[in-house]
Amino acid sequence: MNRLSLFQRSRQGSYRLTSQRPLLTLSLLSTMLLTVFILGACLGNTWESPLQVLKTIIGINGDSAFVIGTLRLPRLVLAGLAGAGLSMAGAILQGLIRNPLAAPDVLGMTGGASVAAVAFIALTGGAIGIGWLPVAAMFGALLCSGLVYVLAWKKGVAPTRLVLIGVGMSAGASSLTMLLLAFSSITSASKAYIWLTGSVYGATWNQVLTLMPWTVLCGGIAWLNARHLNIHTLGEGIATGIGAAVQRQRLWLLLIAVGLAGSSVALVGAVGFIGLIGPHIARRMVGTSYGVLLPASAVIGALLLLLADVAGRTLFQPLDVPAGVFTAAIGAPFFIMLLARQRRM
Repeated sequence: MNRLSLFQRSRQGSYRLTSQRPLLTLSLLSTMLLTVFILGACLGNTWESPLQVLKTIIGINGDSAFVIGTLRLPRLVLAGLAGAGLSMAGAILQGLIRNPLAAPDVLGMTGGASVAAVAFIALTGGAIGIGWLPVAAMFGALLCSGLVYVLAWKKGVAPTRLVLIGVGMSAGASSLTMLLLAFSSITSASKAYIWLTGSVYGATWNQVLTLMPWTVLCGGIAWLNARHLNIHTLGEGIATGIGAAVQRQRLWLLLIAVGLAGSSVALVGAVGFIGLIGPHIARRMVGTSYGVLLPASAVIGALLLLLADVAGRTLFQPLDVPAGVFTAAIGAPFFIMLLARQRRM
């Protein structure tokens, strides 16, 4: 799709899903997500039938209501919400910065959340309830992202400066995290390492209800701003030339991305590469128009994290391997492939 056709679609309100092919693809992806969700609720130490899962979902109590409704379903829902949030955040950042390597991990969002979470675990020593951990992680993501934005400002924020400062901030946050771990007790370091790997183990419905408003609200706002994202992908010069308020829109969309990524990382830990992989897969399947790219990225991100979590708790029983191990195993080669492709361009 050339730039002129992309701009024409954005002028028409690209958030409307008018193409039959993207709609069909999105429907197939949603069906696949629902299938994996049901299958994930069936799998575990004991097999539960899909009928029993459906009965539990609609509120009919059975012999397995506790296992399905209390242990498995909140874990699956939380994984889906977090995966969708991280993937949408990555899609927004890639459009704003016009760089296929952009992701919440790169711009310091994940690093800031990690520092705050590890500091909370290591320095409080259990004196403060673990329920405050998501608040600390969210604050760290907001603080680090804000610092990146301020340092990148020079008569506006250029995408290149934003990426370079974000990479530097991520590296600094990683070093600070390791320093905090080195001075932590063995118990605190163990808890922090599990969080840093990324896991939805022990998820509860309270955590689901905490994350859901962030994902739904920020995701909905991002979708309504799809037209602005399409314009930003044309380049700053063209966007300014057609009258777009580039800096104001960039700040607003960055705040939305921080809300999506920060809330997800705060509740499931530093799950890596979902924000990088999801948008790329979605772009190949439904195209570059953000009206359909954002919902497709959300579904694919949810599907990736669901598959990683189901694999982690079923393939190595009785061990429960964190989902972040599997996303990193897939994401690292994918990142190297993108780097190689960028080098050839």
